[in-house]
Amino acid sequence: MIAARVWKFGDNVSTDLMLPGPALILTPEEQTRWVFQANRPGWVDEVQPGDCIVGGHRFGMGSSRPGARSLRNLGVGCVLAESIARLFFRNCVNFGLLAIECPGIAGAFEEGQTAEFSTEDWTVRNRQTGQVLLCTPVPAMLLDLMRGGGIYPVLERNGLVAPAQPGHAAGR
Repeated sequence: MIAARVWKFGDNVSTDLMLPGPALILTPEEQTRWVFQANRPGWVDEVQPGDCIVGGHRFGMGSSRPGARSLRNLGVGCVLAESIARLFFRNCVNFGLLAIECPGIAGAFEEGQTAEFSTEDWTVRNRQTGQVLLCTPVPAMLLDLMRGGGIYPVLERNGLVAPAQPGHAAGR
């Protein structure tokens, strides 16, 4: 069970909002300062490790920018959305950010409430209202990658790739 404070975002949140163009030349660590700068200035100073984003339809639409990595590096614990863009979802898997589709989620939470999410029964509960929603299950292999920190850390732990050299963690 994951319990997390909710930050609400609407429909059509693009990867361009998560990671604006000027930040693309920065290191992954420096990029976190730019997350949602255009639509939620100062949000990066308010979000806490383990917090949850609740999104509307087509969350993560747009380009293949590594917005999922920036959210994970910022400490976001999970993304729960009405629907998640396919490419963004795959980046969530690759970079180790839990991302789950949950019909009805946008109307079930207000910002600041607490979401209790379980992959045991694929439900999310609003701690304040008691409302429970069913989420779309994620295949076990993909869930393991998201929980395991992403594809590279999982491959390293399983001895399938050599550990990254300091300063050479491309894309991690």
